Amino acid sequence: MGIQSDHRRFTRRFTDIVKGRVKKNLKDYLGNTDLFRKQGDRTVTIPVPHIDLPRFRFDTEKRGGLGSGEGAAGTPYDPDTGDTGRKAGDKGGEHTLEIEVSLDELADMLGKELGLPNIEPKGKDKIISERYRIKGIASVGPETLRSFPRGYKRALRRMVSEGTYDLRNPLVVPTRDDMRYRTLERIPSPTSNAVIIYMMDVSGSMGEEQKNLVRSTSFWLSTWIQRFYKGVEERYIVHDSVAREVDRDTFFRTRESGGTLFAPVYHLCMEIIAREYDPSAYNIYPFHFSDGDNFGADDTADAFEILEKHLLPAVNMFGYGQCKSSGSDEGHYLPDMKRFFSLEGTSALISSKVRAARLYQKSDISDALRHFLRTGR
Repeated sequence: MGIQSDHRRFTRRFTDIVKGRVKKNLKDYLGNTDLFRKQGDRTVTIPVPHIDLPRFRFDTEKRGGLGSGEGAAGTPYDPDTGDTGRKAGDKGGEHTLEIEVSLDELADMLGKELGLPNIEPKGKDKIISERYRIKGIASVGPETLRSFPRGYKRALRRMVSEGTYDLRNPLVVPTRDDMRYRTLERIPSPTSNAVIIYMMDVSGSMGEEQKNLVRSTSFWLSTWIQRFYKGVEERYIVHDSVAREVDRDTFFRTRESGGTLFAPVYHLCMEIIAREYDPSAYNIYPFHFSDGDNFGADDTADAFEILEKHLLPAVNMFGYGQCKSSGSDEGHYLPDMKRFFSLEGTSALISSKVRAARLYQKSDISDALRHFLRTGR
């Protein structure tokens, strides 16, 4: 027991040290797409490189004996041939550990690193769920609620008082009268639900690099938002000149060659909200990602009208992330959005419920997350 206890204590201590390293270097993980392939239900596995594993260190003084003689440190030796030539495998490998971290822990790390305020959900009194708590103990009840410790103690006390308890044969046999059962109380519990609607331009100018930035950003957005809600749904819409709803896997794999229009994707987003998510009960978070190279001023005007008159009144906030096109310079949608909504700033733009940021490279992810989530809505 002592050895096992020491081992568990050492393991916990070592895990805490590694988690501390993750916290210290969290920004290095913000663009790490390896996180998305190793997710459990509410956990994620994080690779932590460059951890020195414990090893013996020997005295380097020239004292003879085992290991002495000609040859430089690290020179391989083949015991069969005596060959000391440098061949494959003559360099040490990098030690990489994988540590499992809960999404709640990861969200807390993110919030502390970026200085994010907690989200204050709306609609807490709109959605009622039920939970149960133990109210008391009764002498009758279903077997699923039987309290074995209480029944055992009552039987032991009864046998001792009756003089039937044998120390040499300490067998305790509860009777029906000894049994005790937990009683439950049903409690209505107000809760808050949320939906995240991801929209992405999948036209030919959005390449794999841009999608990786979107994948990383959406992972951290989901991780943070799920920290504050009991139930979170996620919906995915892709678009070029037309929009359609897809599953998550298709969302990140689809690539089209058509042009780009924004109004159709906002219109589909609006339809989904109107059909399935009552804004008075749901916390709604739409995020749109594109290279900003939409076709024509008329489409931009239509998109802004849908956004201003229909989407913004219904949602907690609207986030727009603009990637750098794989085939041209910066798209004009972000500057147009800045003028239309009187947004201010260059690297990240915020006005009321509209928040926009550039996503040109991995280092932009932290700024984008900070500006998307900074008001705690």
